[in-house]
Amino acid sequence: MSHSTVPRSRTEADTTERTPVASGGATGTRQKRPRRKLSLRLRFRRDRVLLLMTLPALLLILVFNYLPILGNIVAFQDYDPYVSDNGIVSMLHSPWVGFQNFQLIFQDSAFWSAVRNTLVLFFLQLILFFPIPILLALLINSVVRPRVRALSQAILYLPHFFSWVLVIAVFQQLLGGAGLFSQLLRQHGYDGLDIMTDPTTFKFLITAQSVWKDAGWGIIVFLAALSSVSPDLYEAAAMDGAGRWRRMWHVTLPALRPVIALLLVLRVGDALTVGFEQILLQRDAVGPGAAEVLDTFVWWNGVRNQDFGYAAAAGLVKGVISLGLVLAANKVAHLMGEQGVYKK
Repeated sequence: MSHSTVPRSRTEADTTERTPVASGGATGTRQKRPRRKLSLRLRFRRDRVLLLMTLPALLLILVFNYLPILGNIVAFQDYDPYVSDNGIVSMLHSPWVGFQNFQLIFQDSAFWSAVRNTLVLFFLQLILFFPIPILLALLINSVVRPRVRALSQAILYLPHFFSWVLVIAVFQQLLGGAGLFSQLLRQHGYDGLDIMTDPTTFKFLITAQSVWKDAGWGIIVFLAALSSVSPDLYEAAAMDGAGRWRRMWHVTLPALRPVIALLLVLRVGDALTVGFEQILLQRDAVGPGAAEVLDTFVWWNGVRNQDFGYAAAAGLVKGVISLGLVLAANKVAHLMGEQGVYKK
């Protein structure tokens, strides 16, 4: 038997078929046509077990994420929750005002001040907070000893489990008017500093608290991406004469690029949410001029002032802008050759 007529493996024999070649009658190979796409009914029967497993999660998302969207109708009403004990009945009997709440929002200087503070905090955290988990992940990944690497990761990840009340209390004991830093300055003849109540440094304080608390969470994501990089790539780069920094630039960072693009898109989509609980706890210390953001603006007008229609309109504007930012950032990721949140 001719060697050319013996298939190399069973897989090759199953995926190719013999066709005669015009010159000499030798046998060639031709790829089979792709299989016909399964119908929806057949795919449902095939994946019914997996669909049943995801059904509880889908129900939770439906109840807690999608059904509350119907409450946005309050933004177009002069909503009165005291009409009835049932919130749905209250919505049905509240007077319809159309776009009046939105007109009042766009004329409110406090709303635009909250938008300005929100965007300033977002850009500051994007520049100072977003790169820090990447740098720490690269640093931990370069540690040779596994025990030292695990201990460093655990120490950095531990503050993620702290509540914002505890985080702010720690910073108060360090940077407050009677904190450790101020006491050290007074002992050496200098005036003490109260950074916790200084409106000019509040945005930097918020960023420092976010870095200390949540940088460890981002490290886990980037370390998981780094674990998928083949060691052969580092060995090949080392054989070509690449040093540590060259290997990091040409091997490690390209491996992190899809994860960085995805997290950046999600971060941009979350631009208008810069920490409700964190800022609300410190709002009275520095004043609303420096600490008022869109989330606290909605809470103050809706919960404290009982103006639910006005607050719902502000929250709806924030949601629409966030959706636009996600779509724009995802489009930029596609132009850069990355998948982003979803494929094209």
